[in-house]
Amino acid sequence: MESDLAVYHDASREYAAARFATDGADEPLDRALRLDTEVMLVDDPVKRVDNMTMAWGLEARVPFLDHELVELAAACPPELKLVQGGKGVLKDAARGVVPSEVIDRPKGSFPVPALIHLEGPFLEFVREALLSPEARARGVFRREYVDRLLAAPNDERTPLGSSKLWQLGVLELWLQAHDM
Repeated sequence: MESDLAVYHDASREYAAARFATDGADEPLDRALRLDTEVMLVDDPVKRVDNMTMAWGLEARVPFLDHELVELAAACPPELKLVQGGKGVLKDAARGVVPSEVIDRPKGSFPVPALIHLEGPFLEFVREALLSPEARARGVFRREYVDRLLAAPNDERTPLGSSKLWQLGVLELWLQAHDM
């Protein structure tokens, strides 16, 4: 399968493989959860909640990240961690305390509009970044793939429904911001 990247080196896969190879977790599920706990949660959702609430003078708590609850969850056998899509133990514990409508409702999200539909100034911002001399010189993305995305900016989606063009644009902007 041909990649849409002009240069292909899967640093993420190598990083995850190295983390999986370290001692301290016997099951693949526990290794994945350790990676989430030690890497993904640290710089992503927890940091974003903290930054957003502090920016508006609000105080927020992330109750399911209480260290004692996390330690208890980590000690559960892997088969319990996967019940009911991974939240079975938590849902069962909440029944009778939290209404079923809350426990059983589908997951929701609050996506940035540009992640769903790219147009206007956001589209131009991404277009300028991807067609910039820096992006062309870096040569990370196949030119024909970028051209195809720019020709129909809202046609191609990631598996989670975001704009592929937005994802490329954000990566390119990050590379430019970090002089890479």
